[in-house]
Amino acid sequence: MPRPTLGNTDVRISVRAASVNFPDTLIIEGKYQVQPELPFTPGFEVAGVITEVGSGVTEYTVGQKVMALIGAGYGGFAEEAVTDQHTAELIPDGMDYTTATAFYSCYGTSFHALVQRGRLGADETLLVLGAAGGIGLAAIEIGKALGARVIAAAGSPEKLAMAKAHGADELINYRQHDLRGAIRNATRGKGVDVCIDAVGGDAFHAASREMAQGGRLLVVGFASGSIPSVAVNLLLLKGYSVVGVYWNTFVQSNPAEKARNSKELARLYAAGKLQPLVSNTYPMKAVAEALKAVNTRKAIGKLVLTVP
Repeated sequence: MPRPTLGNTDVRISVRAASVNFPDTLIIEGKYQVQPELPFTPGFEVAGVITEVGSGVTEYTVGQKVMALIGAGYGGFAEEAVTDQHTAELIPDGMDYTTATAFYSCYGTSFHALVQRGRLGADETLLVLGAAGGIGLAAIEIGKALGARVIAAAGSPEKLAMAKAHGADELINYRQHDLRGAIRNATRGKGVDVCIDAVGGDAFHAASREMAQGGRLLVVGFASGSIPSVAVNLLLLKGYSVVGVYWNTFVQSNPAEKARNSKELARLYAAGKLQPLVSNTYPMKAVAEALKAVNTRKAIGKLVLTVP
């Protein structure tokens, strides 16, 4: 592929690591909201070194180490990537490239979801669906840091053990137990104050029927492959909200608020309260293997491609 062109407010990044995310599989299948022309390079989250800046760049200089979203939504699984300066962020002290690319969007998304969109309170109950994924583990840690009681739901004992290790208070295996009944038991019939859902499908439907009065059901993604619909009579009867969370738009439209979030996340990381899990790394030539692991929902935590 040709080198990406550099816009006035863009930075060019020499990529050292790129995380593999579920939307990468969707964009390849032509099922994502962004549908680039062929041929294209997937990947939207990278970490590396700035090698060039546009004439209008005010926030960064050549040689700085950054983690970044690729504004176009693709182009990250490469030796170089270009993106607008507002979608990049300096890597916190003590964090390596592999950890940085696993940290940036998962923790940014989860924090934005729980704080701005979900308004999670210290005395509330948080349900995390898909609890062993990148978003799920980040949500558990952030939920605990905010003082919430966290219920983690996942589909295997291994995944639940990882959720427990990252701070979950209660565990639900939704392949062995009825999810709706397990949620009711875990909340003693009171329902869930906030649910963060990156799974969709049947898990969403179960959670939607066990929300508390005034609850917030946060829609982050559809790793199950099934996009659910909500019975709006439930919203009427229970008085809860279904709230969409799309961090990419937030990053580009609210840079000041995103910067405040990032500062708090860096503080929590430095305090040892956030511990990103990279379960496996792959050389770039093994990208298909990494994508398959994500697409079949076998991954725990994050998978990362490395560039020599």
